[in-house]
Amino acid sequence: MILREIIWLHKIVDKLAWKHGVLPYEVEEVLEGNSKHFRLQKGKVEGEDLYNALGQTSSGRYLSVFYIKKLRNRALILSARDMNKIERRRYEKK
Repeated sequence: MILREIIWLHKIVDKLAWKHGVLPYEVEEVLEGNSKHFRLQKGKVEGEDLYNALGQTSSGRYLSVFYIKKLRNRALILSARDMNKIERRRYEKK
């Protein structure tokens, strides 16, 4: 999936750093790289659904990124963390 813009909220950037140890550039690497995107839930606003992207950073870290796909292929980041075992298996499936 091609995302044209990544939208960051300051409180989310802070939460990712202190709670999950994830930095914005790592999330951007996952979203801009060879990641797999899954729609998790239909949004309350038409065309704005919740997605999960699974991918690997250039340093080899496997991340799970949650975002709302906004209109015009923009992504509002909600959270990001290291993948769990189930997500890792899902990511590695061809």
